[in-house]
Amino acid sequence: MADVIAYPALHASHGGIWIATADDCRPVGRGEAIRVAAETPVILLNAPLVGQRLGYAELSGLDLLELFAFLHPARFAVPTPAGLARAVDLSPPERDEDVASFLLEAAAALLAVPDGDWPEREGAFSSAQSLTRMRWPWAPVIGPRLTKPRVDERWLFSRLPEWEEAPPRPAPRTVEIDPAAAEARLAELTGGAAEERPGQRAYAAAATAAFAPRAMRDTPNLVLAEAGTGIGKTLGYLAPASLWSQTAGGAVWISTYTKALQRQLGAETARVYPDPVLRRERVVTRKGRENYLCLLNLEDALQGGFAGRAAVLAHLVARWAAYSVDGDMVGGDLPGWLPTLFRRNGPAALTDRRGECVYAGCPHYRKCFIERAARASAEADIVIANHALVMVNAARGRELTTRPTRYVFDEGHHLFDAADSMFATALTGSETIELRRWVLGPEAGGRGRRRGLQARLSDVASYDEGGARAIADAVQAAQGLASDGWLGRIGEGQPFGPIETLLAAVRGLAYARAEQPGDAGYGLETELAEPTPELIEAAAPAAHALDALLRPLVALGRRLEAVLAEAPDWLDAPARARVEGAIASLGWRAETVAAWLSLLARVGGPVDPDFVDWLAVDRAEGREWDVGLHRHWLDPTRPFAAIVLKPAHGALVTSATLTGGGADVEEGWQVAEARSGAPHLARAPMRFQADSPFDYPAQSEVLIVTDVKRGDVAALANAYARLIVAAGGGTLGLFTAIRRLRAVHGRIADRLAREGLPLHAQHVDPIDTGTLVDIFRDDPAASLLGTDALRDGVDVPGHSLRLVVIEGVPWPKPTVLHAARKLAGGGSAYDDRIVRARLAQAFGRLIRRADDHGAFVLLSAAMPSRLLGAFPPGVPIVRVTLDEAVARVSARLSSDARIGHEEVLPD
Repeated sequence: MADVIAYPALHASHGGIWIATADDCRPVGRGEAIRVAAETPVILLNAPLVGQRLGYAELSGLDLLELFAFLHPARFAVPTPAGLARAVDLSPPERDEDVASFLLEAAAALLAVPDGDWPEREGAFSSAQSLTRMRWPWAPVIGPRLTKPRVDERWLFSRLPEWEEAPPRPAPRTVEIDPAAAEARLAELTGGAAEERPGQRAYAAAATAAFAPRAMRDTPNLVLAEAGTGIGKTLGYLAPASLWSQTAGGAVWISTYTKALQRQLGAETARVYPDPVLRRERVVTRKGRENYLCLLNLEDALQGGFAGRAAVLAHLVARWAAYSVDGDMVGGDLPGWLPTLFRRNGPAALTDRRGECVYAGCPHYRKCFIERAARASAEADIVIANHALVMVNAARGRELTTRPTRYVFDEGHHLFDAADSMFATALTGSETIELRRWVLGPEAGGRGRRRGLQARLSDVASYDEGGARAIADAVQAAQGLASDGWLGRIGEGQPFGPIETLLAAVRGLAYARAEQPGDAGYGLETELAEPTPELIEAAAPAAHALDALLRPLVALGRRLEAVLAEAPDWLDAPARARVEGAIASLGWRAETVAAWLSLLARVGGPVDPDFVDWLAVDRAEGREWDVGLHRHWLDPTRPFAAIVLKPAHGALVTSATLTGGGADVEEGWQVAEARSGAPHLARAPMRFQADSPFDYPAQSEVLIVTDVKRGDVAALANAYARLIVAAGGGTLGLFTAIRRLRAVHGRIADRLAREGLPLHAQHVDPIDTGTLVDIFRDDPAASLLGTDALRDGVDVPGHSLRLVVIEGVPWPKPTVLHAARKLAGGGSAYDDRIVRARLAQAFGRLIRRADDHGAFVLLSAAMPSRLLGAFPPGVPIVRVTLDEAVARVSARLSSDARIGHEEVLPD
């Protein structure tokens, strides 16, 4: 304990700043707090957040979160005083002014961990020695408390288990799932004591149609199912899905849009497989490879590839990797707050974000988290994935023999957006420089291992003359792509090479046509129509340069296929796997370059009605970060249906807001079909709908505030503050613009702190979104401000979320792409459908359980009555002043009593 008391503890919040020592705790000013922190190590909780509140970005010290991550890798704690108190079994501080003293107490409790029964002891001593060399602030304190092991500890790369090859899984058997059997399985999953849910039973029975044998090739059994909140759709589809997988011997892929639902699904599968050992075998969560720790990148970081704070992060991640279930760095068992403690120092470099994997050429291939997940999913009954991964695997996946035949798309209302992103083309500076790095590897002055195309395929080059020539041609052609410093050069009018010249012409035309007087410094875009002579002249050399790269990439892919066919002596199983991986990587990069060429053919050429093309300069707060040409499908469900749905035998697309609200039921179903790809299939989908069992009229109301002037940030901030105080916290505030979110937060955070109401904000607090939601859920007095990422998929049942406030009608942004789809989709009716769907999703955050009560407040006098169908039938909807809204919120949320007698607007 003496080691800890030697240092003071610092706590800073919107309510004040305190410094505690072993003898006392006192409030201090910002200047004194910065001086103390600069002169002596201080104990604190979440240094980036405290530094932001002090206005001292370089604040560092003895961060208790880092110590927790070292002592308890792969464990999560809510990164707040109360959350840490629970994690270390202490009483949480009751007042803000008690937190600094509590930090000393928590530090003592954490430092006592090595003295007891400590399951994560292995590897700690050697890690502490390395961290001492890294000058980690905690190393001198924790190091002496660790005992050197009597025998050498197994280091990470020898501790991790190896995956094993397995024979190909046979094709699923053809079986028919009886709806009554699905209902019986549902009864097993819910338990005999569960409340009666007729809607859930009907849902499970209807979902069996997606698992029926298909009648014709390219004609899947498609079921569209809208299940209102509270129906219990997760267990509703897990019942027939688990029954089919166990009967047919095949895997069901359950796809989501948000990581929050992935985590929730993982927990729900415990009903299907209560035994955790069996569950790990039969249920696998899959994500894109950029989510997983790359062991080769980690080894490079540990051996000197990282320096300073990034090196400390690498060692803490190594501690985590030794205890992680699946190596998932984004939404897995790595605490989401850990990378944010190190700001931008290193997290992205520890994953494979550039597709540079060498597969079997990697010394850690047999222990690779990504490869292990891929092989585990081939043997699993349930694979929990996401929409993007499902589409990527279908379009470019290497796992052709284990391609799913049955899908469940939960959060199905997001399929259109996911397909829009997946099947888009972007010929931009950042995309071309990434391709250049993939081909060339680190160039002059670059750090890291040599992992360019030539280095990855050196053995092929030495064996096959044609392959060697293709590699050399690709390397030479890649020199014509954008290179480091491209953005500065085109800004100065000095582009280098044909691609940079093209980007300079794009930038010039975008500024000429898109920038308006009073532009706020955000992104610019303009249609790719009537291009200037400069752009047309730049397109031809750029196309020639890309064609010069495409040809050797295609030729190399063919040569690699020939090598596989010839099977030389050196082509053992690992080498074959590496060549197969290279073929897959070459294939999708060649597809990318071909798509770029198709986009360039549009410059000065005919319009393709299937696509929307535009030019853009991407900017953030006035700073440019990318320039390029963009192409999206007008209807992205066309490639989705062709690539994902048609090869499948059956798919269930489900959501609580699949039809998007609205009075016309048939129109809603037509929209649901259009946004799921159903019109592109030969067979019409089956429809199912189950309304929510909640009593929305009794549990909620919608208040439309009429006297907050649009554009008046001060009035907007005042409205948020008064409503949050009236609710006593528990408020989710939604914004359509980050700039207004930050402005409102800056005006009300201190004011709410004086009321004892913590305020957290996306795009303000240096904390990842998932952790912000965890903090919000954990504290009923807290409130959270955010954008559309919090409007969809946030599940905070109970008293922690009792008020939703949205700043205005969430109209879609008037982009070039939106304008084209609006024209094709019915004009203003298209906008109305989008807004209703967004409002329905936002309202859906409010009532998550039968005993929830709350209010939904819209700060817009201009809310059209035609959009009110977004809300559940019967919910009271009233137009009120801010004063009246505050009074109603206070009365409803303090007594949970309904307030009646006011005029209710018609739906």
